[in-house]
Amino acid sequence: MPIGTRVAGLAELSGVTGTVSGVALALYRKYRPATFSEVVGQEHVTEPLRTALAAGRVNHAYLFSGPRGCGKTSSARILARSLNCVQGPTPDPCGECNSCIGLAPNGTGSVDVVELDAASHGGVEDARELRDKAFYAPAEARYRVFIIDEAHMVTTQGFNALLKIVEEPPDHLIFIFATTEPDKVLPTIRSRTHHYPFRLIPPGVMRGLLERNCAAEGVQVDPAVFPLVIRAGGGSARDTQSVMDQLLSGAGPDGVKYERAITLLGVTDSALINDVVDGLAAGDGAAVFGTIDRLVEAGHDPRRFASDLLDRLRDLVLLCAVPDAADRNLVSAPEDELATMSAQAERIGPATLTRYAEIVHTGLVEMRGATAPRLLLELLVSRMLLPSVSQSEAALLQRLEQLERRPPAAIAAPGEAPAAAPAGAPVFTRKSQQPQAAEQPDPPRQAPAPQPEPPRLAPAPARPAAAPVAQPPAPVAAPQPVPQPAAEPEPADTPAASGGLDAAAVRRIWSELLAAVRSSSRSTEAMLTNAMVSEVDGNVVTIAHTSAPLARRLAEPRNTEAIANALSSVLGGTWQVRCVHGTPSATPQAAQPAKAARPAPTRPSQATQPTRQSEPQRQAPRPPADDVPPPPEPPEPDEPLPPEPDDEEAMLAEAARPVDPDSVSKEQDPEAVMLKLLADELGARPLKKA
Repeated sequence: MPIGTRVAGLAELSGVTGTVSGVALALYRKYRPATFSEVVGQEHVTEPLRTALAAGRVNHAYLFSGPRGCGKTSSARILARSLNCVQGPTPDPCGECNSCIGLAPNGTGSVDVVELDAASHGGVEDARELRDKAFYAPAEARYRVFIIDEAHMVTTQGFNALLKIVEEPPDHLIFIFATTEPDKVLPTIRSRTHHYPFRLIPPGVMRGLLERNCAAEGVQVDPAVFPLVIRAGGGSARDTQSVMDQLLSGAGPDGVKYERAITLLGVTDSALINDVVDGLAAGDGAAVFGTIDRLVEAGHDPRRFASDLLDRLRDLVLLCAVPDAADRNLVSAPEDELATMSAQAERIGPATLTRYAEIVHTGLVEMRGATAPRLLLELLVSRMLLPSVSQSEAALLQRLEQLERRPPAAIAAPGEAPAAAPAGAPVFTRKSQQPQAAEQPDPPRQAPAPQPEPPRLAPAPARPAAAPVAQPPAPVAAPQPVPQPAAEPEPADTPAASGGLDAAAVRRIWSELLAAVRSSSRSTEAMLTNAMVSEVDGNVVTIAHTSAPLARRLAEPRNTEAIANALSSVLGGTWQVRCVHGTPSATPQAAQPAKAARPAPTRPSQATQPTRQSEPQRQAPRPPADDVPPPPEPPEPDEPLPPEPDDEEAMLAEAARPVDPDSVSKEQDPEAVMLKLLADELGARPLKKA
């Protein structure tokens, strides 16, 4: 049927512009576009159509698809107007001929343009009637145009009845299908049309449209109202203008105010959202739950509040990722609100904001059909306030981010000590060396008594008791500078214990530590897979491994230096590493006597000298095993290349013996040694390449 006499047309005929019998004309009808140049936000559709009309390449069937209220039907009417213009086909109708006047937004229509609503006329009988009318020539225009709106509602039989005429129509016939669901259009019909997909209108373009319409209406609107209206419209021009029409209808002499808008639209006040976000950032549960009580007492819907809170979290995440999100129209808010949101995003952090958004999104799904939405809102807020109760990756990232943003009392103290307190800096950095410095002077104290004896020992090297006495003169020069800071261990213990890292803190960054070790030594990173940090004493980190051979391999200077460098790159400062055999729970008790008796052999930087200094104390009953220049006895038969894990004395004695050059050449490849250890201890076999 032809486009009937429209309300706007009757309004003009009655002499009342924009009203009929005292009823105001809706904004989306009053400001409907009349040409393709007036269509906003759909340039990807209007420009190709204008080019095709200018070139005279007109197709016999078109398919306009897209969300509701984005301009499909209006563009179909504009296309019919451009085709039947006296100067047409043209992209710019003249607006003076009968066809242009009749097909204008406020026109009376044209007998040659038939608009069919397929929602109520989609059956096979309606399709047959349309097919029979299609063969008649146009009465006064150039083309006969059939606009089928809601085309997805046409039944399969109706599409089949139209299939032949759509495929091979007369020269004067043009079909324009408009639908929100193009997949439901029969594929045989869709394949015979030119498909133009419409899109939702961006917020920036929509705001310009609203400002022009409000200026034309002569109503002043607060700038903070436009983001609320645009968000309520969801990108649809018709829905957005309907929301603005509602606000204009209730506007007072001062125009549309923000307070009136949030009341009419049911939107949560930004002050309430700011209070909740600030409370979450500060971990203030009283402020958060007090705000929830206020909004419920004010009659706000908890579901709507959760949805608005999710929108705010989305904006904060974007501000963290893109600082100039407002300039790029990714975030739409007033200037003062943008400043508040930027401060919130900087204070909370991206990991915490992401976890908050995930929790709120899950809570919104749980609130559907809930009988106690306030209870669910309070529960999801409690989960946001307590990241420690969850073992998920997002909760761990939030806790780590909170530690990083906390005042640097523990991690940054070693690096900041020289600048803040130069006098106390050496005390803190050398804390882990104080026990070693206090124990190392003991051998030199015993050494001065036998120092006159070396002239007697030179002609008589066969005496067994002379071996331990001959060693102290060599390291005498090394311990002499050590007693100078030896007076500092007692005052260094207190600040280190109060501000130092513990084993749990290092375990939390274990994955980052493994990644840093991998960059320098992949074999060391592989051996650390089943290891665990058991103790942190100042800047000395003790690592325990359940496998004794791998623990001995990790204790080698090459591996401990790689781990220490990784710790320095992740945490900063200078670190020393000890690798022992055992479980993390049993290692601290077993490591303390080992540190008091032999701390030096486990440190990579002192792995040579301290071994020879500490052995006279524990190896006194076995002096022949400690004779370095000539091995006094062959290796013990029960000590193979990987010695027994419990006999650490034999391992130290074996390390002191001179190494056979042939054996060094055979054991030069660490990868081969590691593969052999895996095969001996775990029964692993290398994979054969295909």
